[in-house]
Amino acid sequence: MPGPVVREIEAKSVLNVSKIYDYCVNPYTGCQVGCAYCYAALFMRRYSGHSEPWGEFVDAKINAPELLAKQIARARRGTIWFSSVCDGYQPVEERYGLTRRSLEVLAGREFPVVIQTKSARVRRDLDVIKRIPHVEVGFSIASDDEAVIRLFERASSPVEERIEVLREFKAAGVPTFAFAGPLLPGNPERLAARLAGAVDRVLIDRMNYVPAVRAVYARHGLLEALTDGFFATQASRLAKALRARGIRVEKVF
Repeated sequence: MPGPVVREIEAKSVLNVSKIYDYCVNPYTGCQVGCAYCYAALFMRRYSGHSEPWGEFVDAKINAPELLAKQIARARRGTIWFSSVCDGYQPVEERYGLTRRSLEVLAGREFPVVIQTKSARVRRDLDVIKRIPHVEVGFSIASDDEAVIRLFERASSPVEERIEVLREFKAAGVPTFAFAGPLLPGNPERLAARLAGAVDRVLIDRMNYVPAVRAVYARHGLLEALTDGFFATQASRLAKALRARGIRVEKVF
């Protein structure tokens, strides 16, 4: 299978206001992880001017670290999220290192940083991350079932590897979290057991863009898992199992 279309571009801004955290940094436009349920897929192709399907194009913002250094110098202190519409540790990061170099800009600064990914590549940057005074690292883990994950996520790391990396960061003194969303079919109790000792907190969310993924669910006989009842039951079971293990839970739907 041919690789994604990769372009090098110069961004005009990389530290942008976010509705979830104070700021977000996206070193790339487009995402090779290519999640079928990603909300960014609904608008980023049009925004970027690409004709390729979501997951098959990436624009590398080659000036991102330098631009971040300039913007951060005049920004009001606030929490920075890596990243909102891409995975900063998608495969192309191995070539460009834009996420690592952007994090280096923040090392020693008093801006809290939240890193969220589906890729074990983040372990490469533990040395830099430990130099950020206020930082939290999290993995999106939508199910404990690897076979189900593969139906929706093209190039994410295996669930077990994600949890291993969380344990490594936690052992190194870095606060960790899991984003259990959008909840996919699986065993909530088993997921909670696997997360025990690996995370400080778990955020739980449902599938919010149902029309975009209905065909995937239908193709695999999973339409029942798109109902409000499914999400309510799965979230309740997961929250109960996590709290029983002393893990903080935040429902975001």
